[in-house]
Amino acid sequence: MQRDQLADFLRRRREAIRPADAGIEGGPRRRTAGLRREEVAMLAGMSVDYVVRLEQGRSSQPSTQLLTALSRALRLTDDERAHLFHLAGHQPPPTSGAARIARGGLLRMLDLLGDNPAWVTSDLGEVLAQNRASRLLLGDLTGFAGDRRFLVHRWFTEPAAREIYPVAARAVQSRRLVSDLRAVFGRQPGDPVITGLVTRLAAASTEFRRLWAAHEVTVGRADRKVLVHPTVGTLLMDCETLLTPDLGQLLLLLTPADAATRESLELLLVLGTETFPAGGL
Repeated sequence: MQRDQLADFLRRRREAIRPADAGIEGGPRRRTAGLRREEVAMLAGMSVDYVVRLEQGRSSQPSTQLLTALSRALRLTDDERAHLFHLAGHQPPPTSGAARIARGGLLRMLDLLGDNPAWVTSDLGEVLAQNRASRLLLGDLTGFAGDRRFLVHRWFTEPAAREIYPVAARAVQSRRLVSDLRAVFGRQPGDPVITGLVTRLAAASTEFRRLWAAHEVTVGRADRKVLVHPTVGTLLMDCETLLTPDLGQLLLLLTPADAATRESLELLLVLGTETFPAGGL
């Protein structure tokens, strides 16, 4: 662990990021253009004292979980994130596979989307980052562990995961999730995370086994979705998908498809409460 270099890097990245880029109001009384230590602590979910000790080179070795949180809070690029991990004495997270963090460029795009629900996922449907509008609409999808990280697993093993869709639309979503998984399975043959997930899903769900046997394949694309929210009711949303060049991460954006949905989404943003049971989309 290179404590002095780590301290210098974190301090300079904190001072370089604009508060607005992290979703924080700048205000007229700020003395510096960068983030305050307490703001980094808030964004990363850690104590201010630990951020201070990191920047002063007095901390113990931070865990990969803490480094991941700092990468998100400071909106680091892929190269900057890898550098952070190296300075802390860890191997950087892989750029493909299941356990990843959202790319810095996608996080910055997420910040720019404002009141439109948007989130970043891995190719296996693990949500890596969400904006506020997405959390209000779908619940917090970033706190799952094990196979529950993957939407396709929750969809076929937990009935609550389907509640955001009207009953008539659920069969189509089942096919879409399995065909997406088929595409990932084909791109990464022999990956133990993917093969293990498929094996466990096949053992748990008759519906999954039937759809997997059909061998349909798709990759993320534009779509129109009908969603049902417990507070604001039925929403008609257009879904756009941005894929990274290696197809490893996706940014999904929902926009209202009609005036009624726009009004309902505006109401949800004003209410500001997460009432959906975090099933997923």
